[in-house]
Amino acid sequence: MLAGLAGPVWAADPVSYKVDKFSTGDGSMEAMLRATSDLVTLRTSAPVSPYALIARARADVERLKTVIESFGYYESKITIQIDGMTLNDPGLADHLNALPKKHDAQVQIRFELGPLYHLRDVKIDAELPPSVQGAFTLKAGMPAVADTVLATGTRLLSALGEQGYAFAKVDPPVAYEDKTQPLLDVTFHVEVGPRVNIGEIHITGLKRVHESLVRRRLLLHTGEVYRTSAIESARADLLSPSIGVFAAVNVKVGTAVDATGGVPITFQLRERLRHTFGVSGAYSTDLGGSGTLNWGDRNVFGNAEQFNVSASITGLGGSATNGLGYDLPIKYILPDFGHRDQSLQFAVEALKQELVAYDQTAFKAGVTLTRKLDKNWTVSAGINATEETIDQIVGEELSGSGTAPTYTPVRQTFDYTLVALPLVLSYDSTDLASPLDDPTHGVRGSLSLVPTHSLGHSNATFLVTTVKLATYFDLDHLLPTEPGRSVVAARALIGSAEGPGVESLPPDQRFYGGGSSSIRGYPYQSVGPYFPILSDCPANATSAPPCKVAGQTTYPIGATTISAGTLEFRQRIAKNFGTVLFIDGGQVGNSLKLSATNLFFGIGTGVRYYTPIGPIRVDFAVPLKRYDTDPQAFQIYIGLGQAF
Repeated sequence: MLAGLAGPVWAADPVSYKVDKFSTGDGSMEAMLRATSDLVTLRTSAPVSPYALIARARADVERLKTVIESFGYYESKITIQIDGMTLNDPGLADHLNALPKKHDAQVQIRFELGPLYHLRDVKIDAELPPSVQGAFTLKAGMPAVADTVLATGTRLLSALGEQGYAFAKVDPPVAYEDKTQPLLDVTFHVEVGPRVNIGEIHITGLKRVHESLVRRRLLLHTGEVYRTSAIESARADLLSPSIGVFAAVNVKVGTAVDATGGVPITFQLRERLRHTFGVSGAYSTDLGGSGTLNWGDRNVFGNAEQFNVSASITGLGGSATNGLGYDLPIKYILPDFGHRDQSLQFAVEALKQELVAYDQTAFKAGVTLTRKLDKNWTVSAGINATEETIDQIVGEELSGSGTAPTYTPVRQTFDYTLVALPLVLSYDSTDLASPLDDPTHGVRGSLSLVPTHSLGHSNATFLVTTVKLATYFDLDHLLPTEPGRSVVAARALIGSAEGPGVESLPPDQRFYGGGSSSIRGYPYQSVGPYFPILSDCPANATSAPPCKVAGQTTYPIGATTISAGTLEFRQRIAKNFGTVLFIDGGQVGNSLKLSATNLFFGIGTGVRYYTPIGPIRVDFAVPLKRYDTDPQAFQIYIGLGQAF
């Protein structure tokens, strides 16, 4: 009767299991064994039936044995048991079928490594040139580790290619095992061949790009000694962003000498799409929303000339803006102008922005010569001209009297003509193709010197100096994490305008703090001096002190110096997500001397979603010290790419 009331016990199919931890005494071997084992890597992602679990375990025996042999243990023994039963036990399948659901089978993997084999005799059946003999480092008595043996052959072939032996061959080594001792004899079959130069260079695949551009740019020339690294450098250079017209570059090396007596080289090129088009947007609580359309031509006349047009709408809301604005930059770039890795850029820009600090309508034009000095260093110099009108609230007049004064903004409009000679020295060791990519190591820095002469409202000459520095530390050597997953980033900004006082500087040439580029948590341009109340008592006042109001307006003046810094921790989560923690700090004033009164800090956190074109950024920041006139207790920033 009781048996009839008992519910059925359902067997588990698929069967769940766990793999016991195993140890070989070699951390690198264990890591490779776990990465190779299907029992480990497929346990959660690919559920299996009881019979399939047994088959997976049997396949793992040979798979794991191959890994162990690659470390030089050729007499190893691997035993896999499930719930204490061997894989050949006839009752194992029935046992697994009878397991109830949610009951994990226990998989045990045990290793008997046996003796470590060593090399006894190492031979090369050819006479190596003296210049490459140092590349063959395999010697008798070394452990017979497969990776080491194979890498020696690869290294030897590379050394021969670097010394001009284009037709050299190094076959996979042949190993002979001693049947009585854990020893191996290894023989390498090598064909050195003749030492040759670079022969004729052929270029295929061009459509719109002129062949003269490729040959002028090419780092490889007929008659030079053949070197594999020189060929690879030439290939990589054609893919560099400074040209930007090729999607792929492949190199084919000839199999025999040509009429020049050298080895022919063929560069097979595939051009990128000529035109580019992009749409982007950003949002922050201070500057509001913005939207941008980009259109470009990578190859205007066949010599990789670039023509780019961008149109942006700005000021879609935001606490630091007063209305809509626009930004329309147009650029034309001539690559390799007069010298390799030297470009000449012509630029014009129409700009309008309505900010709390000022309203600006400007037209800019400039010419810039940029020279890449080496892999990391770049210098540029140019001449820029700006014609602008700036409308600014310079204070508030006090009217009324008694206990209910009223304030009326006082506006002034200024016209400026600016002529500047910017000089910029930049350094970048992050090894990234795009500034939107996520930096995990290296340093970015720049020194900008911009002597400027102002005509119009103020006839003044001044020098604006800006130093920017950002560095990135990958914590993979300090924490148990993969490279690029945990990164500490830091940045510093110092700026100074030397010359006349702040009143003689055009408002857009002054320094302001706040916003995503300096001190997050504070609205854009909100950190720094503010205009004061302009009036004291009205002329018709019958009493004096009661009608006076001390304090400042809500309109930033700007200043002649800025110093700011950021410390940020970035952590990747899963495949596409990440999070950040940061603190920003700085001050804006008319002196770089630190002042506790003028120093402001903001702290925050953010999330990242990583895409092929860069991380999408959402940051939330709060100020640690607020102005009395600042009504907002936090700021939100949304954009593409890291904050720096």
